[in-house]
Amino acid sequence: MTTYLERLPKHDKLFIPFIMSGDPTPELTIKLALLLEEAGASVLELGVPYSDPLADGPVIQRASKRALAHKTTIKSTMELAGEMRRRGLKIPIILFTYFNPVLQLGEESFFALAKQNQVDGLLIPDLPFEESGRIREKCSEHAITYISLVAPTSKERMNTITEHAQGFLYCISSLGVTGVRKEFSEELYAFLEEVKKKSNVPTAVGFGISESEHIQTLKPYCDGFVVGSALINMIEQKEKQFKVDEEKTLHELKQQIEELISPLLAER
Repeated sequence: MTTYLERLPKHDKLFIPFIMSGDPTPELTIKLALLLEEAGASVLELGVPYSDPLADGPVIQRASKRALAHKTTIKSTMELAGEMRRRGLKIPIILFTYFNPVLQLGEESFFALAKQNQVDGLLIPDLPFEESGRIREKCSEHAITYISLVAPTSKERMNTITEHAQGFLYCISSLGVTGVRKEFSEELYAFLEEVKKKSNVPTAVGFGISESEHIQTLKPYCDGFVVGSALINMIEQKEKQFKVDEEKTLHELKQQIEELISPLLAER
């Protein structure tokens, strides 16, 4: 079985895009994944739509709603990951889901489907690190990389979280839900420096990364960037265009993504 590290491209700085499975359609989710890899993605975060997403802002909530309209589930999301593999996707796939869908599916079924469809990692934002021991053990048994989150408020827990981090450590830029932000707190830089100093795995900052200037400014303080809402915004704005000329729209989207991550591409 190929592992997360074996699939990870040798980029100095990681670009980790988030897309929602089934948004705007299941078929376009596959094409978007392949486009993102071509545009320079290092890892794909594939979201499972959920009706009560505690960490997601309005942009990703709307993506969930569109995906749920296509009856997208955690099972069909993993099957979509399998289809991405069959069509040539090589980068690691991290499943981004809340804990309830995993419980509903059942642990044994979840890990069997993850293995069958070559899912490499798991991220569960509503499962506190202190309560994730069993699921991390199961991930380890099945060669699934468990991605942990660390926030500016995690100071007393930071040593424990960084010590057990796998794959990359997801650093939350600011409190609140996901969403596009214009600027970040001055305290973010010290937070990122502290996490990077303690972490044995690459650190990636997410929540609000929406402009190439953000990447340029924060680049010295982390090893990568998670881009979710900004990317979902681009996809949402092109929903009608996809129906008119899909190929042209995908090409334009790729150009937008390459412009956004240009500070990373300049170093490759």
